[in-house]
Amino acid sequence: MIYKTLIAIVASMALTGVSVAAGDATAGKAKSVSCAACHGADGNSANPTWPKLAGQSASYIVKQLADFKDKKRNDPLMSFQAAALSSQDMDDLAAYFSSQPGSQGAADEKLAAAGAKLYRGGNKKKGVAACIACHGPTGAGNPAAKFPMLSGQHAAYIEKAMKDFREGARNNDMNKMMQSVAEKMSDKEIQAVASYISGLH
Repeated sequence: MIYKTLIAIVASMALTGVSVAAGDATAGKAKSVSCAACHGADGNSANPTWPKLAGQSASYIVKQLADFKDKKRNDPLMSFQAAALSSQDMDDLAAYFSSQPGSQGAADEKLAAAGAKLYRGGNKKKGVAACIACHGPTGAGNPAAKFPMLSGQHAAYIEKAMKDFREGARNNDMNKMMQSVAEKMSDKEIQAVASYISGLH
């Protein structure tokens, strides 16, 4: 049932032609100075617990910034940073970071097989949907549905995000899709799929 629901939601989002107002990447670069301390000047963060923004879809970046500003997603530092941003600032920052090439990560060889199995096939016994349904075979995501690009993302960040969804610390996902997936996953499964995602491209 969860697979049919997932497919229906993804299809409906794609058909609605969801779009984000075009931002100015040049203006975004100038506005990104305060972002660089954590996310890197080009959006490729050095700290594995802070997400890479380079190459991420503009629609997803805008949504997350708006959610931080509106306190739909909670993080003391990011909520503070987003509080002063206008809609245009968000569009510009998103345009800049989405235009930057993302750096590739690498999967832990010991975890890759288990991670690949979960990413591509889920776990039907536990009702865990395959990640590939929303994030695509190469982890490119679905910008129209605001499903993020995962390819090359830090494994530590993915692991933290999934545990936050599982524990209810993060709940800004559409129709609780990520929460319902993560709550059925063990720490071991989350670690494996996070590692696989880091090396996905």
